Amino acid sequence: MKPIPILKAGTRPSSLALTQTRAALDRIEGMLEGIAFEMVPITSVGDTDRTTDLRESPADFFTRELDAALLRGDIDLAVHSAKDLPDPLPPSIDWFWLPWREEPRDVLILSKDRKISDLPDNPVIGVSSERREEYCSKRFPDGIQETIRGNIEERIAQVDDGTYDIVVMAAAALRRLGIEERITEWIGLDELEVPEAQGYLAITFRKDDKRMMALRSLFMHSATFAGAGVSNRELCTIATLRALKQCDTCLYDSLIDQSLLGELPPHAQAIDVGKRCGAHSREQHETTRLTCECARQGKRVVRLKGGDPGIFGRLAEETEALEKLGIPFRVIPGISALQAATTGTGMLLTRRNVSRGFVALTPRKSGGALARCDGEMKNKLPVIYYMSIKAVGPISQQLIEDGRSPDTPAAIIFNAGGEDEKILKTTLGELPNQRHCAKQPGLIMVGDTTAYSYTTELGALGGRKILLTCSEAIQQKAADLVRDRGGHPIQFPLIRLKCRRGFQLRCAEYDWLVVTSPSSVRAFMQLVEDQKTDYRAIPKIMVCGRGTADEFAEYGIRVDAQPKGGFSAESLKVLAQAILKPGEKVLRVRSDKAGTDLANAVRNSGAEVEDAIIYDNERIDYEELPDFDAVFFASASGVESFIGQWGFQSLENKTTVVIGKPTSQALEKHNLQPDIMAGEATIPGAIQSLAEHFVSQKLPS
Repeated sequence: MKPIPILKAGTRPSSLALTQTRAALDRIEGMLEGIAFEMVPITSVGDTDRTTDLRESPADFFTRELDAALLRGDIDLAVHSAKDLPDPLPPSIDWFWLPWREEPRDVLILSKDRKISDLPDNPVIGVSSERREEYCSKRFPDGIQETIRGNIEERIAQVDDGTYDIVVMAAAALRRLGIEERITEWIGLDELEVPEAQGYLAITFRKDDKRMMALRSLFMHSATFAGAGVSNRELCTIATLRALKQCDTCLYDSLIDQSLLGELPPHAQAIDVGKRCGAHSREQHETTRLTCECARQGKRVVRLKGGDPGIFGRLAEETEALEKLGIPFRVIPGISALQAATTGTGMLLTRRNVSRGFVALTPRKSGGALARCDGEMKNKLPVIYYMSIKAVGPISQQLIEDGRSPDTPAAIIFNAGGEDEKILKTTLGELPNQRHCAKQPGLIMVGDTTAYSYTTELGALGGRKILLTCSEAIQQKAADLVRDRGGHPIQFPLIRLKCRRGFQLRCAEYDWLVVTSPSSVRAFMQLVEDQKTDYRAIPKIMVCGRGTADEFAEYGIRVDAQPKGGFSAESLKVLAQAILKPGEKVLRVRSDKAGTDLANAVRNSGAEVEDAIIYDNERIDYEELPDFDAVFFASASGVESFIGQWGFQSLENKTTVVIGKPTSQALEKHNLQPDIMAGEATIPGAIQSLAEHFVSQKLPS
């Protein structure tokens, strides 16, 4: 049996540090196959020096010794409270935050059974930071503030023994230690702001450690570089708008339509990083660093650039920084000023019998100085040919005759921007010898820039092509999740859901509505809309899991019952037996492909059940199967449609992930076993399990 690799994780020796580190490592071990951690307690100078005021301590007071152990190779990683990390870290150390944030607020601690009203006129207050000092000065203006040191237990002991009357602490520490009952009063965030890192844990590791970069990829979201278009929101793409609606942090340029920031979620942070007429709100290297930091904090970052990100937008500097860190990203092109000023005004860049092309350049070189724009320089610029695939030979010959070297990099791009985009890279001299299909639309590009490309093998999914066979209604959600994890989604729905609009709802006749899938929710709500049913007439709702509950939430409806875990029809059967009373009337809605087992199980509780088919699964046929690395099946119908069109042989050497047991059983009918069963029977759960599978493969022994 292959031995399980053990990674040594450094942590401080306090009870809090050991407890929170073990909990985090256990959680990671539960996500990944074949990995284990050994905790290595390391005492920091902050643990031994109990006299230095934390407000005057060096930035690495609690991390210095762990950093040194990392760089010596004594440990593979270190786990810290994120707010303890210095900024910047030593250049040879990399980092990331774990996503599981504990309660971020601060709290007041008094001795047991003591209330705020019991405090003396001049209470002695233990403080350890400037922000807490400022809060206490306002809240307790007559208080006597004194520096407090020690671990959590020691600070509480100093309150209990009367050294201090009151102490301000982070609630996260108390909750992780299981002593939340010692909290006297919670402090609202509107009263006392907390550091952004409070409540998070962070992991540090040696820079370029491939194992740890693979582990980090499981907690990173793809950064998005998006073109906002010119200063008019109507010229912003749908893809960019969708990215803005989902982001946590938006770093935006000045030359955008500011109303686009209104698309951000309420919690999102918008940061101006733009420049106008040479005036920078931030230098370029600062913007790049900020993008990398936000990504390593596990945030969904949108770098919103004016116009098109790739045209004079210094895009390469920012994407290359993420590539070095192994952080995935995607680029959404935008409408540039070039298009708005020409196509939008009638000064068309191409006009039949007038102009067959154009030159676009800047008169400035790096640093801002003017550069030559003569004919010799223009001849070195990249050239792109439209409608040119059949003329590749003459194009190559003419460019060489005009002085271009046969070794000049060149490329043919087929179906640019499509899911089946294909790029053939070559040289100018070899261009005519490339095999290509003249039936496909394509561009020919010649110039030094064609030697470059983005690194796509990043993130947990590593740029793999994921075939999404789920219904059209949930394709976008699945595709967004795949991109978020660094994969390339291929939207390929194999079933179409057709609502049976002739079914008459009689909601008032039932006590419960039982629903087992988001698709059933959409079909039911379509009937509600068609028949103008009052939402208040909908009976109590029982669902099989979070995905179905979330779908109801999209309509502003909260479900009444769902399993606490193990989201599946089986869990719903158990729940129904526990909740339903004999004689209650239940409407169970489903597709034509779903069986009667659930309805029969619900009847065993003594309830009266109407088993109603409200939509049909129709197979979608295709002429050919696209290339893919892994396939996601969200239903048994999807499995049958795939096998029926391309046979089980098409799944050989492909990774298969299924959303639940019924889908797995559909594969088993064809003597196939899924590689991955979703840890949670939801679309996010399935994509997360797929990501964990591939990350486990990248962790070497």
